[in-house]
Amino acid sequence: MTRLFHISFKGAIVSSLYACLLLQLAACATGHLSQKDQSNLAGKTYVVTGASSGIGRGVAHELGSHGANVVLAARRSEVLEEVASEVRAAGGEPLVVTTDVSDPDDIQNLADSAVERFGRIDVWINNAGVGALGPFEDIPLEDHSRLIDVNLKGVIYGSHTAMRQFRAQGAGTLVNVGSIDSEVPHAFQASYSASKAGVLSLGRTLNEELRLSGAKGISVATVLPWAVDTPFWMHAANYTGASPTFPAMDDPKKVVDAIVSVSLHPREELSVGSKAKSAYASHHIMPDVTERASGKLAQKYEMESPPRTSATTGSLHDPMDEGTTVDGGMRRR
Repeated sequence: MTRLFHISFKGAIVSSLYACLLLQLAACATGHLSQKDQSNLAGKTYVVTGASSGIGRGVAHELGSHGANVVLAARRSEVLEEVASEVRAAGGEPLVVTTDVSDPDDIQNLADSAVERFGRIDVWINNAGVGALGPFEDIPLEDHSRLIDVNLKGVIYGSHTAMRQFRAQGAGTLVNVGSIDSEVPHAFQASYSASKAGVLSLGRTLNEELRLSGAKGISVATVLPWAVDTPFWMHAANYTGASPTFPAMDDPKKVVDAIVSVSLHPREELSVGSKAKSAYASHHIMPDVTERASGKLAQKYEMESPPRTSATTGSLHDPMDEGTTVDGGMRRR
């Protein structure tokens, strides 16, 4: 019996190491764009939600620099006009559509405006997202509800509209931005983790339906980044009493490159960077250990980090004037 246990345990370790190796090899596919990829972006039409700051703004810049048509969606109209000017200056063709992704009518208007202007939608990127940090019971219910409206229902609305358009066209790529929290639950971000787990499950389900229907020209990819240094942390509702951060945050450029790359070379799931890949693999091998380690990090850096601060709803319910850049500047601080 003991011998059988050792053989099984050894086999599990070998399998786990092999899985980790495959994940690391897969990382090679998320680097900078080749010349061919750059040329393939020219003239393609992308819808990007959450385009007024952070990853969405970075993706818009990147697409514009390679001549893509970029449909910019967010709540902050004036900021979107700034992004549009940058996209145009870089060589792309922008279209601003003020959008609250939690409103299905706004999402339909976004799709209709894109098709009316450019004739089709090649890629739809559901990137818009908000956060609410703090102990689950200390965050008001209306904040939990609003987060689900944006992060999960907004992705469902966008995916539904995009998939109907892709079915009509016979082709298209849907990119949903999840999080490593889609796989590893994040203490003090309960609703956020739940919403991102839902995004991952949605993508898996849509891919099964595409296989069953034989729709070979349509792809769905879910991108799973590590914590990223963007204005997200400034915009998040905060009930921690602290000024939250997270260790070893990634440069948003890494996630921008991964999103653009996977839009051209779709994969069902893409963990971005070595930290996200390691956390994903670790959670499959040692789920309890991984969750406890993640919880300790969250407690230290999100609940106990100085300076102390007052509670805020951030940009959860209404947009903020602050935080319009791609990079959040937290790594420098």
